Amino acid sequence: MSSGKNRPAPTDWQKKALAELREAAAEQPDVLRLVGVPARSQNGVLRVTLRLHTAPLATADGGLVLQEHEEFVLTLPASPLSATTVEVEHWRFAGYPHVLQGRRLCIFLDPAREWDPLRGGMRAYLNRLWSWLSDAAAGQFNASKAMYHAVGGVLHHTPGTPTLVVRVPGPDQRIQTGYLIARTEHRLDLAYSPPPQGGAVRVPVITIAGALPLGGGSTFAELLTYVDNPPLDRQRRSSPQAVAQSPAILTTLAASAARNPDGSPQYLILAVPHPAGGPPHLLGARLPAPAADALRRMAHEQGSALNIDASRIRSDLLIEWCPVSDERPAVTTRRDGGSLIGGFLGKHVHVWGCGGLGSWIAEFVVRAGASQVTVCDPGTVTGGLLVRQNYVEADVGASKAQALARRLRAVDDTVAVHVHDGVLPDAAALAGAEVIIDATVSIAMGHILDRLAASGGPHPVLAQVTTDTRTGTLGLLSVSAPTTAQGPSSIDTAAGKIVLADPALELYHRLWQDTPDGDELVPTRGCSVPTFHGASADLAAVAGTLTSLLGMHLITPGSGTHLIALPHAAGSPHHHFLAHDPTPTTP
Repeated sequence: MSSGKNRPAPTDWQKKALAELREAAAEQPDVLRLVGVPARSQNGVLRVTLRLHTAPLATADGGLVLQEHEEFVLTLPASPLSATTVEVEHWRFAGYPHVLQGRRLCIFLDPAREWDPLRGGMRAYLNRLWSWLSDAAAGQFNASKAMYHAVGGVLHHTPGTPTLVVRVPGPDQRIQTGYLIARTEHRLDLAYSPPPQGGAVRVPVITIAGALPLGGGSTFAELLTYVDNPPLDRQRRSSPQAVAQSPAILTTLAASAARNPDGSPQYLILAVPHPAGGPPHLLGARLPAPAADALRRMAHEQGSALNIDASRIRSDLLIEWCPVSDERPAVTTRRDGGSLIGGFLGKHVHVWGCGGLGSWIAEFVVRAGASQVTVCDPGTVTGGLLVRQNYVEADVGASKAQALARRLRAVDDTVAVHVHDGVLPDAAALAGAEVIIDATVSIAMGHILDRLAASGGPHPVLAQVTTDTRTGTLGLLSVSAPTTAQGPSSIDTAAGKIVLADPALELYHRLWQDTPDGDELVPTRGCSVPTFHGASADLAAVAGTLTSLLGMHLITPGSGTHLIALPHAAGSPHHHFLAHDPTPTTP
């Protein structure tokens, strides 16, 4: 060990952590010992070696095999804002769930939330480590859920490389030809057929025979070695695979590089079998242009007899790792799964009126996974709308419907967005709608939806939304289910009679009463159409709440009226639902 000159002194946090470790060792000398002298590195971290008496831990078949005593190295960062890590200095744990790169133990999935370094301190950290070892020895990790990636849980990411987006499963072949399509300067999309407009980069997609529990390495030669004869197998004195895979990888990679322009990098996607089964894990690699050009020269030299041996690859040739945004349905779960807004998944939704509520609702519907969205509004974006509607400066002067459509396509380019700049979509567009949301606050539009509901037979789910003119903190949603003969305007009228007669719902009376002087806003002097007060945060919150409530009706059909108030609205209740009674009442 060096003398410590030119190395930073321990920080207060490191001193505190080390003191806690020493106290714990003094209290339980039969269980915990500190080994040697803590080592400080030039980057300021402090490495502390612990020895734990692990013999008493219960074991089970399939559990992690522990020796009587095990040593662990804690790396204490200079600040508690960085993660404290724990690892071993052998390969015996490699390939086991929650063991990364063969040596680092993942005892927290999210240490920022699961461990308080200041209050719980190192005692809590030691307790978590002991709990991890207990579970590991007893074989209580679920490999399908644990951090048991085919590549040892290593995050492969070289700064400056683009993200590779994968949304479709590839053909069931060991070696496939893929195409990387540039979407932005930092994004490439993987496809398995060339785009008609050309310009895509060819990339081989190769399924290898086994997992990579130690990761893919930092050099190209190291990757090929890991694929053919992993260090883990050598450590365990296992026999190498019967057939080396590196020649096929190299030959396929060179053939692909020869079809890409000189001076361009060459990409490679490895499909790595997952130890728990299911779809393979995808790794994206990139060879810099000089290395790719060397492969091209080899391909041109050998011609049709192309067969490249791994011995021709320089040992210092670095490989770059691209982050992979793996969005294949088989491996990715929607983060909004199980929420009410999930009712919009796969639906064709119309949003009539792209203003204070409609512009936000349209975006929420797109993010919820609607397959098609039709937006309709005859208006134009002006600068004054930006304080509360879902537009930006570049949209000023543009059609509202067109501007909103651009934003929706930017949010999710897999959604088909249809635009109607008029007051109402044409009959052909209406025929495909599954949900129609009227956010126009137009009396005539309400009559149109009522006639649609009364036309006989099932109709789309029909909804009207509005807010109050005074504050923009209240919301109203009237819903007509597909088999209800009354439209949302009629349902709204019936609900208004009930609400106005109920003192407990006084907060919502204003939604049906004539607008008092001063409640409406005249945004500019002159002939300016009155509108309602409201801030973007409030309107987005009202729109989001109403969208979720409508999603509930798409999951469980029903008709009625929802009344909602934001937490800071001047009154209560904050939500009230009036189920629609289709029985006509006597006047």
